[in-house]
Amino acid sequence: MTQSYRKGAIGALLDEYERAVSDLKRVISAIPDDALTIITDPHTTDDNCRSVQTILSHIVHSGYGYATSIHNLKGHNKARPDRVFHLTMKEYMDDLTGVISFTEDVLKEFKDEELEQLDNALKINTGWGQQYDVEQLMEHAIVHILRHRRQIERIKLR
Repeated sequence: MTQSYRKGAIGALLDEYERAVSDLKRVISAIPDDALTIITDPHTTDDNCRSVQTILSHIVHSGYGYATSIHNLKGHNKARPDRVFHLTMKEYMDDLTGVISFTEDVLKEFKDEELEQLDNALKINTGWGQQYDVEQLMEHAIVHILRHRRQIERIKLR
């Protein structure tokens, strides 16, 4: 089967984002729905990491947050969707597909030359205090999924 790739720097970021989501979906596909809400880390101080359900809700909510922040650079005033806690893996699979689709639509408004921004006044101010340009925020989004995929892989080993 021939792999197709999107064009340019934006295409590369979207391809890698989609690959990260695809790998995550592969990891979670065998997890039964009734395991979603099992508390896997009762000692964590991070509510986003207590169960597979909270991890996946966090991933989806964050993904929409990254894309919404990028979208709003173009003068929009969109709010990201509220965090949702699902009871089925299919709903999370659909949400992850939705994050990719929304991000792809958002990035259609950008040119490759707009990804890097040296002027801090034109960067995205994140909720955790960092300033990122579009490229940096997309790279963060990709690694965010990779880190949580690894976390879920480790949960599955228990």
